[in-house]
Amino acid sequence: MNNLGTDVIVAGAGPTGLMLAHELALAGVDVVVLERLHERTGLSKALNVQPRTAEMLALRGLLDGVEERSYATVQDGHFAMIPVDYDGWDTRFPFQLGIPQAQVEEYLEERLATQGTKVIRGAEVIDFVQDKDSVSVRYRTDSGENRLHAKFLVGCDGSRSVVRKGLGVDFPGVDGEGFGVVADVLFDKIPDGAQKQWRTMRNIGQPTGATTFKGLIPLGEPGLYRFVYGDRASRPADIRSAISHDEVRQALLDSYGDSATVSEIRWASQFSDAARQAEHYRVGRVLLAGDAAHIHFPAGGQGLNLGVQDAMNLGWKLAATVRGWAGDDLLDTYEAERHPVGAQVLHNVAAQLGLTPRSHESRALRDFFAELTKLPEVNRYLAGMVSGLGIRYPTYGTSHPALGTRLNDQDVATEAGPLRPSTLFHTGDFVLLTTTQAHVDAARAHSPRLTVQLVTGLPWPSTEAVLYRPDGYACWVAAPTR
Repeated sequence: MNNLGTDVIVAGAGPTGLMLAHELALAGVDVVVLERLHERTGLSKALNVQPRTAEMLALRGLLDGVEERSYATVQDGHFAMIPVDYDGWDTRFPFQLGIPQAQVEEYLEERLATQGTKVIRGAEVIDFVQDKDSVSVRYRTDSGENRLHAKFLVGCDGSRSVVRKGLGVDFPGVDGEGFGVVADVLFDKIPDGAQKQWRTMRNIGQPTGATTFKGLIPLGEPGLYRFVYGDRASRPADIRSAISHDEVRQALLDSYGDSATVSEIRWASQFSDAARQAEHYRVGRVLLAGDAAHIHFPAGGQGLNLGVQDAMNLGWKLAATVRGWAGDDLLDTYEAERHPVGAQVLHNVAAQLGLTPRSHESRALRDFFAELTKLPEVNRYLAGMVSGLGIRYPTYGTSHPALGTRLNDQDVATEAGPLRPSTLFHTGDFVLLTTTQAHVDAARAHSPRLTVQLVTGLPWPSTEAVLYRPDGYACWVAAPTR
């Protein structure tokens, strides 16, 4: 049994684990990623990057690479398959990027390698023990068992998380009532009415009965589509059972008849509408993020994005703790901030499922709700909810409209000309925007982990400076001195 050492062990090399490892490595933290699978599956899985996730990737200079691999720009989102626009939000990215999860993972792993951090594949976590100073993880590879010691362990190992189970953290919620199936299907003859390019959520999915549904999303390659179908009021005896290609072909025939012919089914998977959230995201030196911390029906395209945003919130806080310039109080804010966000996502997904048109009354409710979404205030609220743009973290003390809000990354004016603020965040440090040289001098004298930018104006009256956390949320402001 080998004994090695590192600062942080990340269990799981999905989008959450890879993004977290990137954040830690950027901050100079030694991190090891353990992944059970021997190689990436290449399965498309999740298909979208929401506007807030795009903003956060831009903070690290990662968005260009994601955009290069994307195949669609989707101008709206949806709530219970009712389209909602992003136009009410001040963002450079009022759209979703269509990109398979596999491409996001591949790109993040490539970027992680440039930082000198590799993913150890075929490494299955068995168990772990922790004390007040460290965590010891036992894992299995083809060559036998190994043990790795670290200061912290983060479970990003999915809904059946070994780390969460090892912690004994409760995972309360509901098993749900229905199921869904996703399959990537290559058509010889595309069904009538299917979009040829994914540009909008309109007409992507539709009810096929009181509780059943279907949908087709083009995947960029000619003839290739994501086929989704299911029933929100009926579950198979084994929700984890494999879906045969014959079952998918029959569902396609039932849905589209002879208007479509299929040449290939590349993969298919079954999912449930279970909703669960870990009671705690942190126990001592072990933390949870992504699907290890929360699961839900994939309504609104929120899952991958929720996990990546978990990683961005946790990364700089954990790095600060490892590097010794912050302690438990800061690390505890990860759960304090992200647990309510996860709970809100589970709540809005439940509301979306509640709009299933399964009766005369629920159909009327859905129609009425669809009319309400045409009101700008309602549309903005729902779009902010599913996109992550509406997140505002609680702050204490001074009240100011900027505090707790996200950087929207619109150009700021400087003496040298317009500046894109996200470029200041590429190193993962705090960023201070200020209109006074005094704040510049004071900040540079006292904080080496701070990027300071003198600007000629800020969008809030009577404000001389705004300090942003590494994840792009305002945490301090300064009014003019008198």
